[in-house]
Amino acid sequence: MANTPHTLQDEFPGEAAKISALKTSDAHFARLLEEYDSVNDKVHRAEARIDAVSEEHEQGLRRQRSRLKDQIRSALSAA
Repeated sequence: MANTPHTLQDEFPGEAAKISALKTSDAHFARLLEEYDSVNDKVHRAEARIDAVSEEHEQGLRRQRSRLKDQIRSALSAA
């Protein structure tokens, strides 16, 4: 999905080098990135009505994406 909004590159512009370094040195951070990408794809598919999900489920996915983004931001700030 080339047009998926809220990619990590969009959310953290200018942090690509730090993200890459942490991804290779911190397994927990790498898992956060994978989970964020997975949840973000699910949100995009729900918003684009590619996958039929309830409004509650879609909102839950958005909250999960937000929590993951906060964890990633925190890790980037600590690095």
